[in-house]
Amino acid sequence: MNTKTDRLSALIETGLQRTEIPQTPKSLYDPIRYILHMGGKRLRPRLVLIGCGLAGGDPEKAVPAAMSVELLHNFTLIHDDIMDQAESRRGKPTVHMRWDTSAAILSGDSMFALAMAQLDFYTAENGFTPETGLRLYRDFSQASITVCEGQAMDMDFEASLEVSLDDYLEMIRCKTAALIQTSLTMGGSVAEADEETIHELGQIGLDAGIAFQIQDDLLDATADPDKFGKRKGGDIYEGKKTWLTIQLLNRLSGEEKSKVEQILQNRASTAQDVEGVIRLYEEHGVISDAVDAIKNRYISCLERLDHFPDSTFKDEIRILMDKLTKREN
Repeated sequence: MNTKTDRLSALIETGLQRTEIPQTPKSLYDPIRYILHMGGKRLRPRLVLIGCGLAGGDPEKAVPAAMSVELLHNFTLIHDDIMDQAESRRGKPTVHMRWDTSAAILSGDSMFALAMAQLDFYTAENGFTPETGLRLYRDFSQASITVCEGQAMDMDFEASLEVSLDDYLEMIRCKTAALIQTSLTMGGSVAEADEETIHELGQIGLDAGIAFQIQDDLLDATADPDKFGKRKGGDIYEGKKTWLTIQLLNRLSGEEKSKVEQILQNRASTAQDVEGVIRLYEEHGVISDAVDAIKNRYISCLERLDHFPDSTFKDEIRILMDKLTKREN
């Protein structure tokens, strides 16, 4: 049993339990409790704690920052599900399906405010410099803006077939990787680490975040829907531009390419259409290339760990990266 892992999990769960969410009005706060109790990987708050430990700090002092990131992440999920008209999240009805769209928007907005309020902990009264508190607020604010920019790009891409791989990588850098990157850098900031250390933490988070999203794209096409929590090929049904669809379109021509473009533009595609696209992924080497791209990003993360001295936190992030490469949801 990894006692360090157990300690981090305990800190996260204790932090969630101590997060003050009012009881009334129930229509506002029950949806917040609902999405937080769905579970999930708790990846981002764990990375805040790991980042703090890697930088030589005490992870217990990073718990409020970890809660701010987890609340922010779940806020984005509520709003993303509304925009995507998603019916399920982690195998359960989405907030706007369980309540309604208005309740989901309002609860999400409240989660954002609750997330920022967690950073009020980082004051001189609790042993932190004004510079540390300001840096955490700036990191949080910039990550929030960047995530919204990524979501806007993702929505714009749905209306265009001319999306390059570079465009896509920039979108996932904003939409997915930015918050993973910020999780590690905020941990480093809590530890009051130097600029070089915080930069290295950020680069690890950036590579991990890009790998994480490419892996999500891959799992959408290959995972067991019961484990993944979404229907197989959901991105294809929704006409999303993913690492896989862009790579496939780059490798097709003529009638075959036109057929895939029509499927992506048709929001009423059949299961047979979607399975046909997935078969093309396999036939044209897109699946195997995605596996390699994910692996290479994670290898880059591990190589950057050489910047840090050996520690249980270094071991923990290695274990975490190994689990991420093998995840099924």
